[in-house]
Amino acid sequence: MQTSYYPTPIMISANGHYPPRSPPPNGLLRRLTHTPRSSVERHSQIAASAEDNALAEASKHTDLWFSDGSIILRAEDTLFRVHKSQLARHSAFFRDLFSLPQPSAESADSTTASSSPTVVVNNNPALQIDTTNEVEGCSVLRLHDTSEDVENLLTALYDGPNFGKNDPTDFRMVSGILRLATKYLVDSLRTKALVHLSKAWPTSLKGWDAREDLTRADEMQSGPGMSNIYPSPADVIILAREVNAPSLLPSAFYDLSRYHYTQLFEQDDESGPSIAQLPLSNADLQRLALGKEASQHAITTLIRSMGSHSHPLLLGHHAHSHRSCRRDFSELVALATQHYLFDRERGCTDPLYVAEELGQPLYDFGQASSVDDARFGESRRSVEVSECEACARALAIWTTRERERMWKMIPLWFRLDV
Repeated sequence: MQTSYYPTPIMISANGHYPPRSPPPNGLLRRLTHTPRSSVERHSQIAASAEDNALAEASKHTDLWFSDGSIILRAEDTLFRVHKSQLARHSAFFRDLFSLPQPSAESADSTTASSSPTVVVNNNPALQIDTTNEVEGCSVLRLHDTSEDVENLLTALYDGPNFGKNDPTDFRMVSGILRLATKYLVDSLRTKALVHLSKAWPTSLKGWDAREDLTRADEMQSGPGMSNIYPSPADVIILAREVNAPSLLPSAFYDLSRYHYTQLFEQDDESGPSIAQLPLSNADLQRLALGKEASQHAITTLIRSMGSHSHPLLLGHHAHSHRSCRRDFSELVALATQHYLFDRERGCTDPLYVAEELGQPLYDFGQASSVDDARFGESRRSVEVSECEACARALAIWTTRERERMWKMIPLWFRLDV
C-alpha cells in the first residue's frame, strides 16, 4: 500500500468530522415516533436533511457525466459521474477505498448516528461513500476539494494531461492537478506535473538560462520588466510546500529574491497582491530575507574579484604584466560597480545575470559588434575597453565557473534542504 506525500494526516473536512448520515426511511421514522431520541440523533437528522437539499441543488457536469459511470463524485455544487475502475487504475487511494466493503442502504439505515460506518485508508480519516442517497443508482462520494481542481484531475485521467506554457493560467490548472494527484496518490500524474513545472522552475543552470531566454524574448515585445509569462514565485513556493516538492524551491526562492522589498511588501494595483498578503510561513519569509542578503553579497564579491590584478584566471595567462589589459579590467570593474552597486540598475539583485553580463566582452576578439550594446543600462564600455583575445576567453571561462558556483550555492543561501 502506498503512503501519502503529506508529512501529516490529511484532514478531509475543515472541522475533521465526517458528513452526517442521512435520515432513515419514512417507515422507520413512524415506528420511532413515540421513542425518545437523543439530541445527537435529532441533530444528525436535521443535518442529513440539509445534506439532501444540498444534493438536490447540485448540478451535473456537462462533460464528465458518463451514463455508464459507477460512482458519483461531488465537489462543491458539481456532480461528476465517472467509473470506479478508472479511478482505481490510476489512484492507489481510490483503489484501496473501493476494495473495502461498503455498507448497504439497509445496514446504513439501521446504524445509529454515533456509529456511522466510515472508511479509513493508511490510518488517516478518509471519505465516506453515501449509499443511502444514490443518484441514478450510483452512490455519492463527497470530495472536499474545489470543483475546478476535481474537473482538471478527472480530465487528465480520462484524456491525458494537456499542459500549457507554464504561464499563470496554466499554473492554476497544473497546481490543482498536482495537489489532488498528491492527495489521492495518483503517482504517474504527479510525476508528469512536476516534470512540467520544472521547465519553469528548473534544477539546473542550463534550464534556468533557457527559462530566462524566454523571459527576455517576451520582454522585447512587452517592454523591460513587463514580462508576465510565469506565475508568482511566491505561489510556487506555497504549492511546493503543500505537495512536498522541494525541487521547485531553489529557483522559486531565487526568482522571488530578485524583487525589491517595495515590490514584495507593498500593495501594487498593477502587479497584484503583495507577498505580505500571501500565506508564506514565517520560516520561508526568513529564508527569503537571508537569501536576498546572500545574493547581494555574491554580486559584491564577484565585482571585487574582477578587480584583483593578481587573479590567476583573468590575467595569469600573460607572461608579464599587461598594462592595457589591466586598464581594461579596471575600467570594467568601475562600470560594474557604478551600475550594479551604486545606481542599483537592472540586474542589481540578480547575481547570475550580473556574472553573465560581465562575461560578455563588448568586442569579440577585437571585432566590434554590429548591434549597439545595451548592457549596463544606458552606458557601455568605452572604446578602450577592448580586451585582447586571451583576456576575453579568460573572462568568459571565469564568469561561467562563477555562475556554476553561484547556482550550487542557492540552496545554501536560502537555507533549503534539497
